[in-house]
Amino acid sequence: MRKTTFIHKVVVAGICTAIGFGGIMASGEATPTAQAASAASTGSNIVGFGKNFLGVPYKFGASTSTTRNFDCSSFTKYIFKRYGVNLPRTSVKQSKVGRAVSKSNLRVGDLVFFSSGARANGRNVTHVAVYAGNGKILHTYGSPGVTISNLNSGNWKRTYLKARRVL
Repeated sequence: MRKTTFIHKVVVAGICTAIGFGGIMASGEATPTAQAASAASTGSNIVGFGKNFLGVPYKFGASTSTTRNFDCSSFTKYIFKRYGVNLPRTSVKQSKVGRAVSKSNLRVGDLVFFSSGARANGRNVTHVAVYAGNGKILHTYGSPGVTISNLNSGNWKRTYLKARRVL
């Protein structure tokens, strides 16, 4: 082995170990810490991509093949698909994928579900949003369309049902 190749491998191994990815180099599989870091990065990317659509109008039953308007679940389906996560079409079906996560353990990119609006009875899922961090959700609902709201106040605090982690 050439000296420069050896030094490069030592440096790469040292850096990976220092940031907690030693398990990846040793076993070829991601450690739980590495998986969480990857999911967090993907979640941030999804939220960042979704923010490009701020102000795009809301339309109930919007097509999944357009970005001219969205309803809540067509929006989440569209932005997650960009990062390789294929969600079902409706908020009810989206509320059944992934794994349950408590409100106190939300991560950026988690799906959050509500019973809100004319079809709500307090127990049924009628709305989906993406947790954007710092108590905020990214979603589309009525006017002004795609927006960021506070999860812990007003309507969203009152109508929160559950969250699911799909990343």
